[in-house]
Amino acid sequence: MATKVQSFMTSQPTEVDFPVNSLNDIAIVQVPTRLSVLEALGFKQTCQGLIGPNSHPKQIIIDFHQTTFIDSSGLGALVSNFKYAQAKDITLTLRNVTPQVMAVLKLTGLDQVFPLELVEDGSLIEQDDVVDNRKTTSRKVEQLPTTHPSMASWMKRFLDIIGSVIGLLITGILFIPIAIAIQINDPGPIFFSQIRCGWMGKQFKIWKFRSMCVDAEAKKSEVKNQVQGAFFKNENDPRITKVGRFLRRTSLDELPQFWNVLKGEMSLVGTRPPTPDEVERYEVPEWQRLDVKPGMTGEWQVNGRSTVRSFEDVIRLDLQYQKNWSLVYDLKLIFKTIAILFNRNSGAV
Repeated sequence: MATKVQSFMTSQPTEVDFPVNSLNDIAIVQVPTRLSVLEALGFKQTCQGLIGPNSHPKQIIIDFHQTTFIDSSGLGALVSNFKYAQAKDITLTLRNVTPQVMAVLKLTGLDQVFPLELVEDGSLIEQDDVVDNRKTTSRKVEQLPTTHPSMASWMKRFLDIIGSVIGLLITGILFIPIAIAIQINDPGPIFFSQIRCGWMGKQFKIWKFRSMCVDAEAKKSEVKNQVQGAFFKNENDPRITKVGRFLRRTSLDELPQFWNVLKGEMSLVGTRPPTPDEVERYEVPEWQRLDVKPGMTGEWQVNGRSTVRSFEDVIRLDLQYQKNWSLVYDLKLIFKTIAILFNRNSGAV
């Protein structure tokens, strides 16, 4: 799987040394200035290579004192190492975490998961440190990595804001008839919310008009997954209501996601937003799809989302979007999405 996915990546891994110093039962791994998709696999192999079947250190310390950039793949390798060490009862600690890395850890909530050691001057780096007699609150965004050109595009964000405002106005107009139809067909909540993973794996609550029965999540285990890999899909899912099928076929169920776009959790165009349990199954190269914001539409929706049959297909389409991205490309995908909204062969993923 990893080998096939690798062929779709925009860059190939490079050979990077991760110096390891051992002292008694402690191994210290030095991380270079960048921990990106290029270095992530080597980082994972170095750390997990320290853990042998018969002997291994009691503690692995990851030293970030010179690391100024980390992307989704680097974060994925870090999470993979943590899980691997935890399974072997080995403590994995982060030392000398720089502001750039700390910003990412805080964004994703991983600062509450990883044990953190003090920096070399004896104080733990926090985003609220005082610099030049003022709080560094305004620098938080500056310290977050630019993992993809689209993340630094104010024009893309402007398009998202304008598009989401228009979309929410349309949602308001259609809300009453949609709500009545949902209640008549299957009484219960109008909206459905679910935790998804956005940029860098940060979790957020996605909103949709409810298209399934009320107890759909409880019945998920009874439904066969028709695709291979780290996501779930069934063309004839019995949990979908009659009204729900119409909403999905016309993509009306996704109208509330304009709220997610306005909040900045999603974009009009991007990659498919995965669930946390899907991300749990990711290999390191697959984390690269989290380098951009998830979108209401994208390659996966425009180019035959109903024909996607494996997670490899999703990865290919998502990385294709990242490679081809431009503001003009986003506009093309938006117009293509509008053109196929009522195509009966388009199914929701």
